[in-house]
Amino acid sequence: MSNIQSADVFVLPDGRMDRKNAARYLGLSVKTLAMHACRGTGPRFVKLGRVFYFKEDLDGWVGCGARSSSAP
Repeated sequence: MSNIQSADVFVLPDGRMDRKNAARYLGLSVKTLAMHACRGTGPRFVKLGRVFYFKEDLDGWVGCGARSSSAP
């Protein structure tokens, strides 16, 4: 039996996700993703009244090792 769970994520037709769905997609809390945005360490986002993320930006952020351990 696998411990991996799929998360239902809502993506708008143009590929945007709001912060709640982006956090769910990344496996992070909304607060953690917001803190990354404030610190400038998170994935690229656009602010159109609300904050939105594009899937390719989230994938790129994860692909760059942004979630890797800081242990030596």
